[in-house]
Formats: sequence, C-alpha cells, structure tokens
Amino acid sequence: MDSRGLILLQIIVLSSLGAKAFSLSPYYYQNICPQALPTIKKVVQAAVYKERRMGASLLRLHFHDCFVNGCDASILLDPSSTIDSEKNSLANRNSARGFEVIDEIKAEVDRICGRPVVSCADILAVAARDSVVALGGPSWKVRLGRRDSTTASRTQADADLPAPLMDLPALINNFKNQGLNERDLVALSGGHTIGLAQCFTFRNRTYNATNIDPAFAENRRASCPRTGGDANLAPLDATPASFDNAYFNNLVKQRGLLISDQALFSGGSTDDLVNTYRMYPRVFWNDFRKSMIKMGNLKPLTGNHGQLRTNCRMVNY
Repeated sequence: MDSRGLILLQIIVLSSLGAKAFSLSPYYYQNICPQALPTIKKVVQAAVYKERRMGASLLRLHFHDCFVNGCDASILLDPSSTIDSEKNSLANRNSARGFEVIDEIKAEVDRICGRPVVSCADILAVAARDSVVALGGPSWKVRLGRRDSTTASRTQADADLPAPLMDLPALINNFKNQGLNERDLVALSGGHTIGLAQCFTFRNRTYNATNIDPAFAENRRASCPRTGGDANLAPLDATPASFDNAYFNNLVKQRGLLISDQALFSGGSTDDLVNTYRMYPRVFWNDFRKSMIKMGNLKPLTGNHGQLRTNCRMVNY
C-alpha cells in the first residue's frame, strides 16, 4: 500500500473510532457515576407524586428542548446579556414549567456523584422517561452522553416549536424539518395523553371548529370563556394523570382539545395510525418508545462540543 492509501486508511479508522467514542449510549454513566440514573428517578417520582401534572411538564421540557437546535438543554438557560432565552418564546412563556425540579435533580445528582458529571441535557432526557413511567407508561433505555449548549435562541424556538393551531400539513412539515416522520408525529403527539392545556390554546377550536363533539365543546367552554381566563386549565384527554391511549379515543370521537390534536384524525394520512393506537395500546407504547429515542438523538452535542454546565440555568464562565 502506498503512503496516500495508508493515510486514507488511518483517517477512516480514526473517524470510525471518533464516531463510536462520541455516540450516545444507555451505559454512559455506568462507570462514571452508577447512582446517577437511580437518583434522577427518585427525584422525579417524588415530584410526580406531589403533583401528577409535573410528569407531563417534564416530558414537555425534553420535547421543547430537542426541537430547538437539538437536545442540548438550551431551554433551561435563563435570560442574560448574552442569552435570548427560549423560556420567553411564544410556546414556552408562562407555559413551560418544571425548571425547579430540574434544578433539584441537578443538585442531588452532583452531590451523589461527588462532582458535576451528568449534563443538564441528559437530565432532561432521563426525567422525561421517568415521568412517563411514573404515570403508568412505558420505559425505554435512554441514550446518554449529551453535553450542554452555551447558547439559546428565542427566535429559533418561535420558528421550530409546533403550535396548537397547526393543521396536518403544517405538523407533518414541522416534524419533517427535524428528521421525524408521520409515525413519529402521531406517536409523540400521544404524549398529550397526560397533562393540561391553557384556555388560550384551545379557545378558537372550542368556539369555532365544526369537527368537534358539541357536548365536549360545551363542557370546555364552561372553563374557557370567549374573553378572559386565558390561563384556565383543561385536560388534554379524559385521564390526564395516566399514560394510556385515551388521547386517541378522544380524537376518533372529535374530542381533541387542540386544533393540532384533532388534525391527526381529520380525514388525512394519519387517520389509520390514530385508529391503530386506539385499538392496540401496546403498539402505541412501542412506537412511542422508538420515537422518543429518535427524538432524543436530534443533534446532540458530544465529545468536546458544548460544556457540562454546573448550573442548568446559566453558562459556565
């Protein structure tokens, strides 16, 4: 082999080793701090036991983190002279919650591990999984080894996070831009089987939609007047504290709370998937697992990229 061929072979080998070294793995903390994951689970379980809604809030934090420049904990950064916080974006302002629980997890994990070794991005990913499990849903092996961003973008959050008024083509395109397909869209939307939504997100559907069950609409109007009461809450499905497939049953009965919910069962290409998940909850659970792993792998910072924040709310200086 000539010298050029040898150099090319070395580059290929080093590249493959680098890809392997920096890929996410469920066992990333096994030797670094074996008590890290059990500690996260303990804090999440306590938080969800105290307030069932918190499980949905922690799941949503991970989702809203990953859809803006990848799963890098950028959503956790507070506003500063250099940070245009994603907390102030349209989808997160006065809506995203659970930040204090993440702070508690970070403090406890760092204490147990003896030093900061677990990234805030990984904490978000594990807390989302543990929240689903705490509410009776499926478990999965979270791939770990993410690092934390040193930047955030409110503008990017406004552009990339799906909105409750989106129709099906807009939702499909939104997820496609993240490398997620229609199956991922429907499976991940099934996360709305837990949690609550504020009146301003569903008022338009409640008063103006034609593809809505009349009794359901009337019931929702009782807590969501035409004017005022923007922060009044309503459940996203009939069992908002249990991870089940009631969300999909709602859609078939035209009881989706948000326009973006009902869009999944509106005579379009996702109707069959909704029906499948409605009839076969285990299929939904299995697809939800796969899509959560896929979403959690969106543009992670690994290796020497990003940093390991000592405080999830601010960049290390």
